[in-house]
Amino acid sequence: MMQRRFKQVDVFTAAPCLGNALAVVLDGADLDDAAMQRFARWTNLSETTFVLAPTPAGRAAGADYRVRIFTPGGELPFAGHPTLGSCHAWLQNGGQPQSAALITQECGVGLVRIRRDGARLAFAAPPLTRTNPAPALLAQVSQALGLRPDQVIAAQLLDNGPVWLGLWLDSSDTVLALAPDHVRLKTLGQKVGLAGAYSAQHASSLIAHSNREARAFAGRAQPSEAAPDLEVRAFAAPLGINEDPVTGSLNASLAQWLIAEGLMPARYLAAQGTCLERAGRVHIARDAGGQVWVGGESVTCIEGTVTL
Repeated sequence: MMQRRFKQVDVFTAAPCLGNALAVVLDGADLDDAAMQRFARWTNLSETTFVLAPTPAGRAAGADYRVRIFTPGGELPFAGHPTLGSCHAWLQNGGQPQSAALITQECGVGLVRIRRDGARLAFAAPPLTRTNPAPALLAQVSQALGLRPDQVIAAQLLDNGPVWLGLWLDSSDTVLALAPDHVRLKTLGQKVGLAGAYSAQHASSLIAHSNREARAFAGRAQPSEAAPDLEVRAFAAPLGINEDPVTGSLNASLAQWLIAEGLMPARYLAAQGTCLERAGRVHIARDAGGQVWVGGESVTCIEGTVTL
């Protein structure tokens, strides 16, 4: 056991207690899997990360640091809010990236690029694999969520490390009104992510302006926040988290899917956490090369040491 530097960071918010909390152990050297998992259970946060030196292969490929990401129920190969929060904590702790333009994180899925966008950090969404879900799974999940078939416009299994069943619903109101059966969702063993636009008319207007907005994103400060364009909820009962406040990996895969299908524009603002009395904001933008970037602000709430 030793004293290790520690920060607790709120991610996807500039104001404390409105985003998604993350525990970051800034020196995870010599901790075994059991110790990491035990501490993640103890924090009882949706994720806890441990910052490590890159592997030799990772360092040779440009990695600045490595993270391992744990939920109370197990380790994840990648997750979005731990990526931004760990990077924020690493930089605040004096971390110096090899490149002035990009920070490179090593994690279970490989290397993840992170760039600074004014006061925000944004990660490059990892490659996405998406497939059609089995009709039986979709029906069972819909029943557990209390959804009618006509409220589900489209569905995909989204895999960018974590696997989510993504559901595109008929409206943001439908997303916000759901009261899922979390016990049943846990039995089904499937994490579920929901998204719904605030109005079809507004979404159509955004899509019409997507090319202009995507060009405006590159390298410049974003405009003042307007009302969000999309409402997102994430249910992860199989990992011991009934509802996650703000979920970067899910927002990344939703963005890649919805933009590719023309359901959302190349740049938009997603809200998440509303039903948990949070105000998470996720800034999505696809650049001219087709890369989707997922951005948000972070704020440190607690710092000190932890005995591990």
